[in-house]
Amino acid sequence: MMKVNMHEAKSQLSRLGKLAWEGEQIVIAKAGEPYLRLVPYRERKIKRKPGALKGQIWIAPDFDETPQEVIDSFYNSKIFPDEDE
Repeated sequence: MMKVNMHEAKSQLSRLGKLAWEGEQIVIAKAGEPYLRLVPYRERKIKRKPGALKGQIWIAPDFDETPQEVIDSFYNSKIFPDEDE
């Protein structure tokens, strides 16, 4: 991973862009802290087609139903069991 400051990135943008295109991870820092990531633009080759997995995925009929014991464990338990209320 290559970390460069904002000023260097401005003056070296073409070189950094080439490195990013070749696979180098470029992080641009501001005040010494990571601020931006320079990544190459890639055209999507395959367009998404909704429903492509229709008939291949099964979801249980009770998927949206939460068992009472799970609900109770959330509402009737303590985060810190050793502390008094």
